[in-house]
Amino acid sequence: MASPHILSLLSLIAFTSSFSLAFSTHSFTLSISPLSPNHPSSDPFQTLKLIASASLTRAHHLKHRKSNSTPSLVKTPLYPKSYGGYSVDLNFGTPPQTFPFVMDTGSSLVWFPCSSRYLCSKCSFPNIDTATIPKFIPKNSSSAKFIGCRNPKCGWIFGPDSQSRCQDCKPGAQNCSQICPAYVIQYGLGSTAGFLLSETLDLPGKTVPDFLVGCSIMSIRQPAGIAGFGRGAESLPSQMGLKRFSYCLMSHRFDDSSESSDLILQTSSSGDTKSDGLLYTPFQINPVTNNSAFREYYYLSIRKILVGEKRVKIPSKFLGLDSEGNGGSIVDSGSTFTFMERPIFDLVAQEFEKQMANYTRAKDVEAQSGLSPCFDISAQKSVKFPEFAFGFRGGAKMVLPLENYVSLVGQSEVACLTILSDDGAGPAVPRGPAMILGNFQQQNFYVEYDLENERFGFRPQNCKKSG
Repeated sequence: MASPHILSLLSLIAFTSSFSLAFSTHSFTLSISPLSPNHPSSDPFQTLKLIASASLTRAHHLKHRKSNSTPSLVKTPLYPKSYGGYSVDLNFGTPPQTFPFVMDTGSSLVWFPCSSRYLCSKCSFPNIDTATIPKFIPKNSSSAKFIGCRNPKCGWIFGPDSQSRCQDCKPGAQNCSQICPAYVIQYGLGSTAGFLLSETLDLPGKTVPDFLVGCSIMSIRQPAGIAGFGRGAESLPSQMGLKRFSYCLMSHRFDDSSESSDLILQTSSSGDTKSDGLLYTPFQINPVTNNSAFREYYYLSIRKILVGEKRVKIPSKFLGLDSEGNGGSIVDSGSTFTFMERPIFDLVAQEFEKQMANYTRAKDVEAQSGLSPCFDISAQKSVKFPEFAFGFRGGAKMVLPLENYVSLVGQSEVACLTILSDDGAGPAVPRGPAMILGNFQQQNFYVEYDLENERFGFRPQNCKKSG
């Protein structure tokens, strides 16, 4: 049975489907910034618990999803915001209308809050007035068009049988004008629903006509649009034909500030050229064919996890992909804290605790924050934490800065490991990715998705722009 949230979305779509919309270089850099829960600093435990809870919910969603002469680069700002992710401003329409989008490498559809009738349920976040959420107004854009049932792009969302949902577009029907069915998309923390539009994406120095975008008329816990950067045909990289895209995620210390870093979109081929200073590891393609969601993810081959100089002995069944497409590791800009399947997490946490044996566990903080293990360091003049690193196929090693895996709370009196797992033991064979590398662990790394050569590159870098 459909959930109440989904039923309410469908009801609203049925109600609003009759509303009328009057339509009368190869590299680009945009700015991105973090989105993390902006809760009172006087309650840091609650802040961490909410981020931890959101990260777990996101992990559950990712693990159980069903299925022109232009410059060569676009560079645009990427901002740290208050929902646990990072946002980028994009312009759609003629003339352009500008909106913030959560950059999400774990999904593919690009959508924005749409029409003056847009409703957002359970969107009363701090510093957000739901009445003033920016909304795309189709009638104000001369390039806005509904996607029809016979448009191949309708099939990007609904699959090869999309026309079976269109009663007026059965084989042999003449002059079919029925629009593509309404979509309903579920995320870790909420849902969104609406109709598909063809619009113009207006980037610095480049326009992309006939871009498929979602016109959402109702959402649950999704106050901003989402820019899907996954592998699906409807994603921004796929529709732009990107060869590479890269970003540098600023520290979450700058959440909701005016600071930003760069999101770089490259449409020209660079051949096998490697970017300066980057370590590379090949992407894996999930071989499963009965769950298209898994095929949208960017899988990495994590071969080992190092705590201090100790290699944690992770069972191989979790590190690789099985015949059902389960296991393995993905990188996800939409997750905050990194997720590990319980058997992996237990081994990592035990080794971390073993190397922190000189410090007392702060179990009261663990209960309040949702993180574990946590240690009381209030009486210490100096604290030595073990190094934390991921080793990838091909020999690339990502050594995390301390702030990427340890969070100090309570006037820096307690230190907690910022990696998560489920409360339960879980199934013997994991469902979906066994590890999800979140954006908290990617802070102050320059990260490149080389789609042309199917590889993931990274290097440590201070992502805060100088000056």
